[in-house]
Amino acid sequence: MGKHTYKNDRIEVSWDSDVCIHAAECVKSLEKVFDPKKKPWINVDAASNSEIINAIKKCPSGALQFSSVGEESRKQIKPVTIVVAQNSALRVSGNVRLEDSEGNQIESPERFALCRCGASENKPFCDGSHKRIGFVG
Repeated sequence: MGKHTYKNDRIEVSWDSDVCIHAAECVKSLEKVFDPKKKPWINVDAASNSEIINAIKKCPSGALQFSSVGEESRKQIKPVTIVVAQNSALRVSGNVRLEDSEGNQIESPERFALCRCGASENKPFCDGSHKRIGFVG
């Protein structure tokens, strides 16, 4: 599926379906903007920039990103945080350089989730397969 963009004159929101782990933190945070029952499922006109940005910052996989005029850059250098999510992925955030086994940099957003279960079709990133296989860890 890939990357999708939703924008207005204040904010641009992008969603990368290939890295989304469907944790639904966006929906839980701001259902009036993020509603998977609607088409399109993201309505950037339904809330303020700050509400949308706060919801996007809760995205554990980094599948949701934003850019807007007058807002702080999301590319600021931030400390690295890695959270081992129960029965789920490794949730990584901050200024991280991700490399493959040969030392080549793998393009990654500021927040992303790494597969722990081994079933992801998008390794090293989590695609939510842990739910399907009943991963415990």
